[in-house]
Amino acid sequence: MHLFTFGCINMKELQYINKYFLKYRTKLLLGLLITIIARIFSLFAPRLIGNSLTAVEKFLQNPDGDLGEIQTVLWINIAIIIGTTLVSGFLTFWMRQTIINVSRYIEFDLKNEIFWHYQKLTQRFYKNNRTGDLMNRISEDVGKVRMYVGPAFMYSVNTVSLFVIVISYMISIAPELTLYTILPLPILSFTIYKLSRIINFKSTLVQEMLSKMSSFAQEGFSGIAVIKSYNLQSKMNANFDSLASESYQKNMGLIKVQAWFFPLMILLIGCSNLIVIYVGGNQYINGEIEIGVLAEFIIYVNMLTWPVAVVGWITSIVQQAEASQKRINAFLKEQPEIEDGPGVHEKIEGNLSFKNVALHYPETKIQALTNINLEIPKGITLGVIGNIGSGKSTFLDLISRLYDPSQGEIELDGRNLKEYQLEELRSSIGYVPQNAFLFSKSIEDNIRFGSIDAKEKDIEEATKRAAVHQNITAFKEGYKTLLGERGVTLSGGQIQRVSIARVFIKDPKILLLDDCLSAVDTDTEEEILKHLKSVSQDKTTIIVSHRISSIKHADQIIVFENGEIVQQGKHVDLIGTEGYYKELSQKQQSDNSK
Repeated sequence: MHLFTFGCINMKELQYINKYFLKYRTKLLLGLLITIIARIFSLFAPRLIGNSLTAVEKFLQNPDGDLGEIQTVLWINIAIIIGTTLVSGFLTFWMRQTIINVSRYIEFDLKNEIFWHYQKLTQRFYKNNRTGDLMNRISEDVGKVRMYVGPAFMYSVNTVSLFVIVISYMISIAPELTLYTILPLPILSFTIYKLSRIINFKSTLVQEMLSKMSSFAQEGFSGIAVIKSYNLQSKMNANFDSLASESYQKNMGLIKVQAWFFPLMILLIGCSNLIVIYVGGNQYINGEIEIGVLAEFIIYVNMLTWPVAVVGWITSIVQQAEASQKRINAFLKEQPEIEDGPGVHEKIEGNLSFKNVALHYPETKIQALTNINLEIPKGITLGVIGNIGSGKSTFLDLISRLYDPSQGEIELDGRNLKEYQLEELRSSIGYVPQNAFLFSKSIEDNIRFGSIDAKEKDIEEATKRAAVHQNITAFKEGYKTLLGERGVTLSGGQIQRVSIARVFIKDPKILLLDDCLSAVDTDTEEEILKHLKSVSQDKTTIIVSHRISSIKHADQIIVFENGEIVQQGKHVDLIGTEGYYKELSQKQQSDNSK
C-alpha cells in the first residue's frame, strides 16, 4: 500500500537527492536492516497473546487439565513478550539514530552545495533575485527536504516493512480473513493519490509566499533607517500584515487538505477492525479458526493503525519536499555566465589592454560601455573620472570579471582574461567597491579578509596607511570591536578606510579603487593618497573618483562620458584642454574656496 502511494506521488525533482542516498548508502542500509529486525521482534507479542488465549480457552473447555502447566506457559509467554518488546524498542532507537543522523548529514551537504553555487553565480543573478528568497531556499526549503530524507524515509521504511511482515504472517495463518481485512486499503491508496496532488500544489504556493515574506522582512530590516526617517512604519506594517494574511490563507488552505488524512486513516482502520470482528467471529463460531487467531488479527490491525495514519503525514512531507526541491533545483540549474578559464599559471605582472570593448546590459537595454581601447602598463596609476552612470564602475567590474564584455576583449599580460582561472585572476586583484561592505565580525577579522594569515602588526600597518588606526584604537575593544550588519557602528568614512586597509594587507598586483574616498575629508584623503603612492610603486592602480584631488597625481587620467572615453592624458594637459575635466576642476576649486 505504501509503495503504491509513493508511486502515485510525483518525485521527479527529489531525484536530485539520490546522489546523497548513494553517498550514505551504508548507514541507510544498516538502518533498513535494523528496522526489519525490529519489526520481526514486534510480531512476537501478538502471536504469544493469541497462543495464551488459545491455551486458556482449551483449559476452560477441559477443567481437569493441569493448571500449573497453563500458568507456566503464560509466565513464559509474558517473559518473552517483555524481552522481545525491549529488544524491539532498543532497535527502534538505533533505527532513529541511524536514519535521522543521515538526514542531518544530507542537510549539511545540500546547504553547502547551494551556498557554494550561490558564490559562483554572477552579478546579474543577484540583481534579478531578492535576498530573502535566496535565504529562504537555503534554510526553509532545505529544511523541508531534510524532513523527506529523514523522518519521511524512516517512517516509510518502517511502514513498508511492517506491512510486508505483518500481512505475510496474517496470510500464512488465515488467508481468507486477511483478504477481508485489507479490503479498505485500495480505497486508502486512491484517496492519498487524490489528496497528494492538491497538497503538492498548495505546498508550492506556501513556500513561494514564505519567500515573499522573507524578502519583505529582509528589505525592511536593511532599510530601517529610511523607513523611520520617512515615518513609513505604519505603511510597512500594513503591507506586512497584508502579506501575513495572504500567507495565513494559503497555509490554512494547505492544512485543511492535510486535515483530511488522519480521520480517513482512522475510519478505514476502524472498518478493518469491524471486518475482522464480524468475519473472524463467524469463522470462530464455525470452528474455522481459534480464538487466539481472532485476537491476533485484532492486534495486528491496530498495530497497522499508526503506520497507516502516518501515511498522510509522510505524503504531505514528500509533497512539500518535492515543491521545495523544485525551487532549489531552479537555482542549482542556473549556470554562471562567467565561466572559469583553463588557467595561465604564470606570475601576473599587471599589464592591461582593452581592445574594442563594449558592454550591453540585456535586462535594462543599457549600453554601459562602447568601443573602449586602452593600454594600462604595469606599475602605473590610472585615474578615472566622469559623470554618474558614465561607465566608471562598470570599467572596473570588467577587469575583475564580474561581467564579461559583450564584444571586444580584455588582455592581462598579453592573454585574454577568459584564459585565467577566476581564483587565479581575482587573487591578484585588490578591489574596494563604491559601496564598501563590512561583515558582522570584529574590525580585525574584517581586515583579515584581505589576508587570512595576517599578523597583528601587519593589520596595524595597513590601518595606519589607510588613516584609520587612531579611530580603531579609540574604541573600547580596539581591533576586537564587533561591527553590526554592514558595519553600522562605523561612520561612512571609517567603513571606506577599513576596506582600504583590507586591500592594502592583501598586497595585490592590481589595485582597483572605486570612489572609495568620497566619505573622507580632504586632509585624510591626502594622507591616504600619500601612503597609496608608496604602496602602489610596482602595482597597476586604477582610481575611480568624482574628485579631481583624488586622481590629479595619476600617471594617466581618462574621462568617461556615456560609456566612452572622451578625454585622456595627464592632469596638467587636461586642465588646459576644454572639456569635462577642466570644467569639473574649475567648479571644485571654486567650491573649495568658498
